[in-house]
Amino acid sequence: MKPPRLLLNLLLLAGQMALQMAWAQAAPPTASSSLATPEEKHLRNVRQLTFGGSNAEAYFSADGKRLIFQSTRGDLQCDQIFTMNIDGTDQKMVSTGKGRTTCSYIFPHNEKILYSSTHLADAACPPRPDYSKGYVWAVYPGFDIFTANLDGSDLKQLTTTPGYDAEATISEDGKKIVFTSLRNGDLDIYSMDTDGKHVKQLTHELGYDGGPFFSKDRKWIVYRAYHPKTDQEIAEYKELLKQNLIRPTTLEIWIMKANGGGKRQLTNLNAASFAPSFFPDGKRVIFATNLGSTGGMGNFELYTINVDGTGLERITFSDGFDGFPMFSPDGRQLVWISHRNGKAQRETNVFIADWVP
Repeated sequence: MKPPRLLLNLLLLAGQMALQMAWAQAAPPTASSSLATPEEKHLRNVRQLTFGGSNAEAYFSADGKRLIFQSTRGDLQCDQIFTMNIDGTDQKMVSTGKGRTTCSYIFPHNEKILYSSTHLADAACPPRPDYSKGYVWAVYPGFDIFTANLDGSDLKQLTTTPGYDAEATISEDGKKIVFTSLRNGDLDIYSMDTDGKHVKQLTHELGYDGGPFFSKDRKWIVYRAYHPKTDQEIAEYKELLKQNLIRPTTLEIWIMKANGGGKRQLTNLNAASFAPSFFPDGKRVIFATNLGSTGGMGNFELYTINVDGTGLERITFSDGFDGFPMFSPDGRQLVWISHRNGKAQRETNVFIADWVP
């Protein structure tokens, strides 16, 4: 009789192979001057890598040859994890096809992947947040963090505590994972070993601390944060959190040392700033923000800022959404998500460009 884990992995792989049939032939990537606006002086040779659906959070492998991202496409009802080459070819689904997934990453030596999923809580997609409460994000309590082989096999659960565990990334040496968790009643950032052991809480301020990324030298972590100040803000935050919701309308970019010390706020934009990551040299941060937008969440663009909080510079100038930026390990390419060139409402695709310093 086969061991239960082996049998489970075989079943998961069979399901993945069936779902991948529709995506075996990815649309050819395109490069066109129309994919960049004249103001986007730092972007050259912009290429579109996905075509249709809702694609998000595309992140480079450590060798710069592969991307891992989440996507809702075809018959999928919510996000699953995919990998592809940096030219957009060889797109493969590597998650289970069940539940909702988010925040994926490739281990530095390309031997494993990391992502969060709700499939153990429920094989169905969790319900969308109640937008009658305004624009809110759901922090689904069913999310736990998993590792798997590059093809999705040998799935292993790293987190088992009740409540939300997600937004995980890995240090350059592959020894530490940093993530966001609700395990202690508030949304804080934690670190742990890559086997899930030696968990350490890094943030303790009331409010949401999330989206953490290590610097390449592993000494610093950049993240987004909302810390309510007034009695009304605190009450609203706590009430939404009881419903596993947050309102991300005011997020600022922070950095801290890898041990949780030296916290420093980089932005004071009074906007929804999120998805920060470091330049490879660690001297600047790139992030998305709706700074200056009016009406709802408005238009998101990419910006950069020095780690001392100076030198704010706008990078993208495209209507709609531009977000989730990440540099290739050598700093020569930038990958991000954009509404540009979309053929349907709310379509978001993965784009890559050569970076012009």
